[in-house]
Amino acid sequence: MTLTAAATAEDYDVTSDWHVSNPYPFLRRLRQSRPLFYSDNLGAWVLTRYDDVRAALADNERFSSDGILTAAHRLEDDVREMLGSQEAFLGRFVANVDPPTHTRLRQAVAKAFTPRAVAKLGDRYRELMHESVDLVVADGRADLVAHFATFAPARLMGIFIGLPREDEPQVHAWVHAWFQLFLARHDPAISRTLAKSFLDYLAYVNGLITDRIAEPRDDFASLMGRLVDGTPQGLDRLDVVEQISALLLGGNDTVPNGVGSSIYRLLDGGHWPQVAADARRIPGAVEEALRYDGAATGIFRRAARDIELHGATIPAGSFVFVSQDSAGHDETVFADPETFDPARANAGQHMAFGHGIHHCVGAALTRLEMSISIEVLSSRLPSLRIAPGQEVRHRRSVTGRGLERLMVEWDERD
Repeated sequence: MTLTAAATAEDYDVTSDWHVSNPYPFLRRLRQSRPLFYSDNLGAWVLTRYDDVRAALADNERFSSDGILTAAHRLEDDVREMLGSQEAFLGRFVANVDPPTHTRLRQAVAKAFTPRAVAKLGDRYRELMHESVDLVVADGRADLVAHFATFAPARLMGIFIGLPREDEPQVHAWVHAWFQLFLARHDPAISRTLAKSFLDYLAYVNGLITDRIAEPRDDFASLMGRLVDGTPQGLDRLDVVEQISALLLGGNDTVPNGVGSSIYRLLDGGHWPQVAADARRIPGAVEEALRYDGAATGIFRRAARDIELHGATIPAGSFVFVSQDSAGHDETVFADPETFDPARANAGQHMAFGHGIHHCVGAALTRLEMSISIEVLSSRLPSLRIAPGQEVRHRRSVTGRGLERLMVEWDERD
């Protein structure tokens, strides 16, 4: 459908073209008239107001994360059987579990994200961003998404985890495949293909861990391998596989979405000359980009018990979709929320990284990557602009927003 003023909660479809490109007027109407409703498209109750979203994310006792990424209930029996043979349901993905399992896994992953480690990764990321410019600067034109938004984040995460350079393209393809398998609906034949790809990916990561246990290096896979000890407090191999999966998802999807969207909004809104002239504007621009176009449209939770809210009852066991997208545009918190304002004083109140115990462990690194991306591109390509004559399109996804492709160009003198 095409979004019209008559659109209602029954039209809520986060994978529709109009929703992934510009859902904000529609979400405003929902916040005002339907702060809580059931979506047949999602098979979930939907929260739209900032205060409700924040409260739900903070309340892991009522709004559970256990199994929220596992789409097995929507998969065909033969696909479930394929995945079940390898315990391949993301059952220990850090965003997919509650305490105490979540606490144990998060503490292990956090060992790799100390302030010193993040600063070191930032230095390497800056080198990669300069490399991405060097590769195309003479061309005067490139795809923002594939080249500037994806190249450096994906390469950094590959280096961080310890992937051989020649394997990175295949791993990138695998990550996109399993993300689609668990978070989107498909025809049965496509689901089987994606499931096979996911199993190939698991076999690859298992092999990587085996190699690093035998011959440790200075990388995340080796760090996780050292924590595999078989004790209740330690990790087992499946734990490690799924924590590596979480980081690969960030480097190959979430961070590229954030980098691409932030640069697009700065270019589209005419703010690029200001950040090019004064790098002190960049941190505010990053926070506003996260508020306006956070890489996550929302996240699922499961009602641990009956929940009374806004005159309705969310039955125990029901899925709840917590719309971070809508919360970031709540007019009761952010004045004139549909205006992209890099100088917005309270932009940092967004919940793009979640809230509560599941606040993204890689948030500091993501902010740093977005800041460095803008810093390098605005200094190296101050005349960067959106190439004319193209339609801006976003990828369809239940939980993420990202540009499909966006050609940009710059002057030869850059």
